[in-house]
Amino acid sequence: MDLTLSPTAQALAYLASAILFIFALKGLTHPATARRGNLFGMLGMAIAIGATLGGAEVQGYWLIGIAGVIGAVIGIVLALRIQMTAMPQLVAALHSFVGMAAVLVAIGTFINRAQAGTLNSLLMGELSAGIVIGAITFTGSVIAFAKLQGIMSGAPIKFLGQHALNALIAITTIALAVHFASTGSWVSLVLMTLLAFTLGGTLIIPIGGADMPVVISMLNSYSGWAAAATGFTLHNNLLIIVGALVGFSGAILSFIMCRAMNRSIINVIFGGFGTDSSGSGGAGAVASEKGVKSASVEDAVYWMEDANRVIVVPGYGMAVAQGQHALKDMMELLQARDVEVKFAIHPVAGRMPGHMNVLLAEADIPYDQVLEMDEINPDFPSTDVVLVVGANDVVNPAAKEDKTSPIYGMPILDAGKARQVYFLKRSMRPGYSGVDNLLFYQDNTSLIFGDAKDTIEGIVSSLKGGGH
Repeated sequence: MDLTLSPTAQALAYLASAILFIFALKGLTHPATARRGNLFGMLGMAIAIGATLGGAEVQGYWLIGIAGVIGAVIGIVLALRIQMTAMPQLVAALHSFVGMAAVLVAIGTFINRAQAGTLNSLLMGELSAGIVIGAITFTGSVIAFAKLQGIMSGAPIKFLGQHALNALIAITTIALAVHFASTGSWVSLVLMTLLAFTLGGTLIIPIGGADMPVVISMLNSYSGWAAAATGFTLHNNLLIIVGALVGFSGAILSFIMCRAMNRSIINVIFGGFGTDSSGSGGAGAVASEKGVKSASVEDAVYWMEDANRVIVVPGYGMAVAQGQHALKDMMELLQARDVEVKFAIHPVAGRMPGHMNVLLAEADIPYDQVLEMDEINPDFPSTDVVLVVGANDVVNPAAKEDKTSPIYGMPILDAGKARQVYFLKRSMRPGYSGVDNLLFYQDNTSLIFGDAKDTIEGIVSSLKGGGH
């Protein structure tokens, strides 16, 4: 029985997949519709895979089946074991796979078409683009993964003449790509590929932790363009469409995030800032020396029980401590006392776009209580208590008050305008930007030192016991 699809049937299946992918992206724009968006995306991918396997170009299924089973097993194991705190580095690793796939497909196509004598200038141009974009995506994603995983320092790595070196590598790579497209030279192919791999690394190493959310989004865009280039190489219209969707959506998201940080893409790529926020530092003693007030769980409970409104500002520290479920319990106990509880999300909180939203959704915190920066900022002046859980730069008044600060001009959550602010922190270490937080020294701010989850569970226990 011949299950091969006709070109018309395959094209219609690809069209249906493309439409479903567009609906998927639309659904992912809001937490309330994200689950439906994911379902649309999975359905679209299932149709795309089926239509591709049914195409006349597929000559056998054994190798495809073996690769599919291996990939499925790896994917299932990762999905079951991965923690949300490790999701950013997983995303970076997956981006690297897309980049390497583009490189391998382009080189494989060149070898096959060269042997068949069917190379042409248009195809050679497509191969050059696929190799260069894919190689940059691969090594850039590997460096991002290493920084996020703590394998290498999250601080910017800079050296004299770095920008000039990047420019020289880029110009040489483009020249080799043109030469390869014109002549099919193996020497140009090898040198072009090696330089593109190098450029991916040298572009990402100067970017520090403070800019890492933008880097993840930017690499997502790169992976889309790599996929689109592969689509041109394989004459696969769906891959071109999907690659363009991912490429444009990643670029738009990067622009939105840069605007939220008052930084340009060029500034992120060539002037990255941030420090490695790992490790421990002084706590209460250091705070006292700096004139920072240290508080207890009981102090926070005293204020929250008498509050009309409490706003929680989550950050990466909450993700590390896995404190979102304890926050859900705290929220319910406060609401039982007629205290209004909201969650304030900064666009670059965490290490990837939407990181905090996903964590809070994981704890079943209602979407209508999770508000973005522009929505929540007007509420801070009328808020009794702000609880900052593992966040730092996104509430730092230096962004508005210190013109010499590297984060000056970055829009922030106006947490300092509340009556009382409590920070849950392990130490006095600054955030990813390495900038001291001026909010620590305000009269209405106190720090509660310790693991965020333990502290929140202490608040929950005290609330259950009746507090004061």
